[in-house]
Amino acid sequence: MYNKHKLKHAIRMARVVEEIFNAVNNSVRWYVLTDDDTIIFVDNLVEVLGKYDHREYRYIGMNSESIVSNVLFSFGMAFGGAGYALSFPLAKALAMNLDVCIKRYPSLYGSDHMLQSCIADLGVSLTQERGFHQIDLHGDIFGFLSALPQTPLLSLHHLDVVEPIFPTMNRSESVAHLMKAAKTDSSRLIQQSFCYSNSNNWTFSISWGYSIQIYEAIYPPSVLQRPLETFRPWAKWANPPYMFNTRFPSKNPCEAPHILFFDNVDEMKGSYIVTSYSRRWPRRLIACPSSGNHSADYISFVKVLSPMRRREAEVGSRRECCDIVQMSGMVNTTRLKLRTCIKNEIEPSM
Repeated sequence: MYNKHKLKHAIRMARVVEEIFNAVNNSVRWYVLTDDDTIIFVDNLVEVLGKYDHREYRYIGMNSESIVSNVLFSFGMAFGGAGYALSFPLAKALAMNLDVCIKRYPSLYGSDHMLQSCIADLGVSLTQERGFHQIDLHGDIFGFLSALPQTPLLSLHHLDVVEPIFPTMNRSESVAHLMKAAKTDSSRLIQQSFCYSNSNNWTFSISWGYSIQIYEAIYPPSVLQRPLETFRPWAKWANPPYMFNTRFPSKNPCEAPHILFFDNVDEMKGSYIVTSYSRRWPRRLIACPSSGNHSADYISFVKVLSPMRRREAEVGSRRECCDIVQMSGMVNTTRLKLRTCIKNEIEPSM
């Protein structure tokens, strides 16, 4: 067994693949590796891995949100904090060749990079699944979580580094609160949908099980799928810092959203799940003048009706569309209903 590497912990972690394979290799399809401070959404992961043939050599994961992290390691590497999956034949090939790889790459920092290099030498490239989230970010990731890629949520890493994801809660309470929604319907968790009120010139951006943003203007999905940059870069000096486009927070009343956070799974109503969201603080801005001065300040609660069936995770599946079924009145509660988009439907309809 070859152990001559300057970073002993990197060898130890790399050998986990070999040890797990040798310990359990009967009727196994996939080996999933991740850090111990990562949340894995198992039902979603099983569904996503089901799209692939486990008899092929498959290396499935995602790189970092930080350009600097990818430069320092590799743009072709699955980051272990986010987690990655190895098919049975690839795990077997790695276990058989691990000593060769450790000898070949004595200066690589980290087991993830060492294993990725070995996998590349076996002729296998990374298959990216954007539901794995390394979260190489700092600060308040509200904007990031409110506009995740349109794909099932597979993992969340570094939640012990960023600020608590729900206001008035600590980190562990925030995670437990998010899991209330996850246990009800993980297929829609933090998936983005949009509702439009043409009469008020409002846009509702829903991140199911996490947040709702109400804009006092009409914005198409192409704009709102870019996260609000409420967070900070992993490396302060990085420019550009991120692997995705962002929007800067604004005090313009036509651009700054009203923000509501997930409260609870209220009930099962017919064939729908009802989740509730509430405002934690006032926006403290005037109404948007260019949209007719229709203020959304009075909306304190929103309920979202979503189909009880799991959301399709097939390649090419569309984002769900949304209708307003009840606007706030005396009770300050608005009801929104998610649905399958109609063929050729474009949002917003004008």
